[in-house]
Amino acid sequence: MRTDATGDREYTAVYQKRGRWYVAYVEEVPGANTQGRTLREARENLKDALSLVLEANRDLADSSYC
Repeated sequence: MRTDATGDREYTAVYQKRGRWYVAYVEEVPGANTQGRTLREARENLKDALSLVLEANRDLADSSYC
């Protein structure tokens, strides 16, 4: 998976089929996890989750320097 605000980082996305759902997470980023009824949905959800987690981490880092 290749994604972030600048598009210059690579992450390892893991997808597991559990029953009727796909569970997905990014190994390098705690909290970046999701699920989807299809693999495609799980991939899209994971991109969104990763983006949100990275944005929140940036905001926390910025606020700690104030």
